[in-house]
Amino acid sequence: MKDNASPEKYPDWDLLASWVAVVEAGSISDAANRLAISQAGVSQRIKALETLLDTTLLDRATRPARPTAAGQRLFEHATVLLQGADQMVESVRNVTRAKRVVVRLGCVDSFAATIGPIAIKALSGTSHHIRLWSGITPTLDGQLEARQLDMAVTTSSASHAAGIRKRKLFSEPYVVVLPGSFEVDRFTTLAELSTHLQFIRYSARSVIGQHIDSYLSSHGENIERTCEFDATDPMLSLVAAGLGFAITTPLCLWQSRHYVPEVRVVPLTAFSRHGRPYGRLTRSFFLSYRENELGHLPNDLYDLIRRAFERQVARDIAKALALKPDEVGDIDDE
Repeated sequence: MKDNASPEKYPDWDLLASWVAVVEAGSISDAANRLAISQAGVSQRIKALETLLDTTLLDRATRPARPTAAGQRLFEHATVLLQGADQMVESVRNVTRAKRVVVRLGCVDSFAATIGPIAIKALSGTSHHIRLWSGITPTLDGQLEARQLDMAVTTSSASHAAGIRKRKLFSEPYVVVLPGSFEVDRFTTLAELSTHLQFIRYSARSVIGQHIDSYLSSHGENIERTCEFDATDPMLSLVAAGLGFAITTPLCLWQSRHYVPEVRVVPLTAFSRHGRPYGRLTRSFFLSYRENELGHLPNDLYDLIRRAFERQVARDIAKALALKPDEVGDIDDE
């Protein structure tokens, strides 16, 4: 009797994973970066798939190349298969190992240093062992898509990968940080403030720096670029020393709270142009994870983080910064 389930009839898992990466990334070069192999290696895998399936998967006449109808159908099925394979492996491991399940959680630095410890402590008595990584949003999103992380807390609201869900946790406003010794009768524009204190900013390489630059541009603020930093700590050290002012967020301030006694925090809405107050600028945090994986843990962590943020805001951050709780952060409904 002929075995119709011959292994030669089915694509290798690596070939399917490569095809999913090409479709999700939108190009072979980006897929190669995600898979950490050469572009030639990705192209060879796609050709091998096309040979095995006896069909064209990629329309190479377009720029960039796009999946054919057959390629799109393969992507849909392969995504489901790979998710099922991950769940199968995790399920088998859970049955056979006595130790707790290790879950890899990535967080942006300001979250990892402030709310992260509260979340880890709260989950320490559960069946999950949380390993915490910190980093920047683009890197963490990429690691989640590449399955190097199981969950991530970042400031990006959208995911380009299939099967990844993002849930909004909370928002926080940007604030202006001044030296504690700096005195001013009233605030007008940030540009006017920069004639008295140099603007010490986040670099344009960072997401937070790009966010602030866009806000300043929308308000017609053309402030000279002098000191720029990727991290909050060196930036606040200069502000505390009386060398300039900065724009940051309450969580970033709390991450470097040893400088708080030496600075003054003012809402952006305290500034105005032609008598009109500046609008608020906020950033939001999102919990990202793959749907239908990790059981109820994502929901538990989501609720835990929101409760921790409310307690942290009410008890510590707002009081330390001499701000009202609603000037520090908001818990938004989904």
